[in-house]
Amino acid sequence: MTDSKRRRGLMAASALLGGVLVLSACSGGNENPKGESDGGSTSQAKVDEAAAKKTSEAQIRITPKDGSDNASINSAATVTVTKGTLTEVAMKTTTGTVVPGQISADKKSWKPTGQLERATGYKIAATAKDSAGRAAHENASFTTVSPANSFIGNFTPEDGSTVGVGMPVSINFDKAITNKADVQKAITVSSSSGQEVVGHWFNANRLDFRPEQYWQGNSTVTLKLNLDGVEGASGVYGVQQKTVTFKIGRNQVSIVDAKTKTMKVTQDGKTVKTIPISAGAPENTTYEGQMVISEKFKETRMDGASVGFTKEDGKGEYDIKDVPHAMRLSTSGTFIHGNYWGAKSIFGSVNTSHGCVGLSDTKGANDPNTAGAWFFNNSMVGDVVVVQNTGDKTIAPDNGLNGWNMDWTAWKAGSSA
Repeated sequence: MTDSKRRRGLMAASALLGGVLVLSACSGGNENPKGESDGGSTSQAKVDEAAAKKTSEAQIRITPKDGSDNASINSAATVTVTKGTLTEVAMKTTTGTVVPGQISADKKSWKPTGQLERATGYKIAATAKDSAGRAAHENASFTTVSPANSFIGNFTPEDGSTVGVGMPVSINFDKAITNKADVQKAITVSSSSGQEVVGHWFNANRLDFRPEQYWQGNSTVTLKLNLDGVEGASGVYGVQQKTVTFKIGRNQVSIVDAKTKTMKVTQDGKTVKTIPISAGAPENTTYEGQMVISEKFKETRMDGASVGFTKEDGKGEYDIKDVPHAMRLSTSGTFIHGNYWGAKSIFGSVNTSHGCVGLSDTKGANDPNTAGAWFFNNSMVGDVVVVQNTGDKTIAPDNGLNGWNMDWTAWKAGSSA
């Protein structure tokens, strides 16, 4: 081969080799000449993959959501988990007070064991693990509804109590209710007797429930308040979630006749005792109508000034500090009570009181043999006392627990259901 041919062959081979080198450089512009050019992206992918493998599959959910305000004090605080189980939940107020709570048996949920406080900030920290034992964490802070933006209903009778057949369910709200239909819809009252029970609004703050006739003796009544989150007025929400049950006792109705000056005590329609009484004097007659005993006091003070009986010197026309065996029949001050200061001869013969119904009694309320003591010991809150022949008007249905003085049609007309 001539030198010129050899040079041309070497140049071609060199060009070919150079082309290969150029192609290699273009296909891996970020690579280094030592073959480690892929290490950056490969190593990062391996780190991401390893991190993903270490992340727990457990998904924790806290309600209310972080940053919430106006949260419920009953059912808002809950922690749940999917694809895992809860291992620890800690709840505190923003001032550091620990809130007790309990994780469910299956470790899928947690909730406080007591009711929360209104207008209070809370913090929840939760930890869960998945099937591989990998931990997940979640935190949330929220504030419960304030008193100004919430309402409650104070109700009677009490849970677990036993009351007479005339006892209505009476609910007094601490805020005026404008969305009456929504509030009444969230309240149910039922009886084991099957009696129809209807609510009646006396005003924006009071809602009573009763059947058409007195409750059946020895039945059970259930009140359910599902008011949590119900808007009672613009921007004002209910906070109660409660079930109340109470028993109805024997059927006792006592009939006071101011004309004969006697009271017949009946049970299941049968007279069990007749008691001489002294009702309101002609100038201070006793209300007529069906009245329900709402309170009982072994002894109490009765001051005439508190119910409008005053002398010219501004003092009460009477002030007795130890009235025995007193039972309230109206908000305005009508009682049936023992009387130790009057002559024994007045009972059954003359009406002398300022509007109450008096029974013979002794000072100190410790003599069980008096008429006042007997009636007190054989009566319970919710028993009915019917007063007749006094010459006065029928007591207003909302003066005490005395809705029985409204006929059924009018009662139902006051329902917002």
